[in-house]
Amino acid sequence: MLKAWEHFKTITKHRHQVIKHCYKAGIGFQGLFHDLSKYSPVEFRVGAKYYVGTKSPNEGEREAIGYSTAWMHHKGRNKHHYEYWTDYNPKSKQIEPVKMPLNYVIEMFCDRVAASKIYMKEKYTDHSSLEYFLNAKSRLAVHPETSALLEKLLVMLAQEGEEKTFAYIREMKKQGNYY
Repeated sequence: MLKAWEHFKTITKHRHQVIKHCYKAGIGFQGLFHDLSKYSPVEFRVGAKYYVGTKSPNEGEREAIGYSTAWMHHKGRNKHHYEYWTDYNPKSKQIEPVKMPLNYVIEMFCDRVAASKIYMKEKYTDHSSLEYFLNAKSRLAVHPETSALLEKLLVMLAQEGEEKTFAYIREMKKQGNYY
């Protein structure tokens, strides 16, 4: 029961941080719906069972059974995950990444920054999310333009801070720049 309560507090704290970031980025209404599927039974039960507080419980489920049912449920319902944006390409006859719409790239940025803050706590810096992204970049099946925009925003955050990065994002949206 204690792990379930701690998991609930962690996902709620994370969600509230994402909502704040989405508001700063100019997609506040979208942020209100962020990660609601984490409260569904299929995701919450796994989260409570494998909760450790320093990493995603989905990692624990993967270690235990070889895959994560919670993650498969989550990525199929939350458009801010690049894994959602794959489709069959009739030319190559393979599943390939698709370029994400700008508003979901922005939410993905907000999500990554919030996750770094929540899991790293006092060790968080504006470089944390970029370092995490760069460590995984070569293994990600994400559309090249989506990856480039996310990296650009994470570099901007690392070099110029939140205030300038969120101002840039709001201006990009206002200009209708869909990368």
